[in-house]
Amino acid sequence: MVSSLRAGRRWGPLLRGLLAWLGGLALPHAGLAQSKFMTKAGHLTFFSASIMEDIEARNDKVAAVFDLSGGQVAFAVPIREFQFKRTLMQEHFNENYLESEKYPRATFTGQVLDAAQVLKLLPTGTQNVEVEGNLTMHGVTRKIVVAGTIQQRDAQVILVAYFNLAPADYAIDVPLLVREHIAKSVSVRLNVTCDLVSPALTQQP
Repeated sequence: MVSSLRAGRRWGPLLRGLLAWLGGLALPHAGLAQSKFMTKAGHLTFFSASIMEDIEARNDKVAAVFDLSGGQVAFAVPIREFQFKRTLMQEHFNENYLESEKYPRATFTGQVLDAAQVLKLLPTGTQNVEVEGNLTMHGVTRKIVVAGTIQQRDAQVILVAYFNLAPADYAIDVPLLVREHIAKSVSVRLNVTCDLVSPALTQQP
């Protein structure tokens, strides 16, 4: 419990800054400076194999902030922006499973493990990393560890991650009629290119 509170204090400003930025607000007190990289156009896909029909969706409006000085990262995923091949599947996803009217975003705040070593080597090439943090989705927060890569290219940082999520861990109820025909976990792929934040974005209006 104590560690969770400490994590909330450490990552909270970064997430609050990200959400304020999403709302079009200036970020004078969020601590965003020249070591911060951001985007509103990250890509996230998920896939779940099913006997009845594979489930796949894409979201191209993932917002992200990466703090190059400390290895902190925050993501915000607008649930209604997931696009499916079938309209009916998209409706069920929003209305019955993720309840996007009630829970419009999923968020993640995390810390690159062994950040000092990773960031020291980052200019030399792509680095394999693990990020530990809290994922909040459908009103449930759980600590997870995500494996991925980080690459720095001029004024950009590219983050890529692959991980699995179990809907049951986030109180997402799958109807009994189809429960036995759907995989227990969902494969997620995240790919975001964050641009260096302009100092003008951090100034008090």
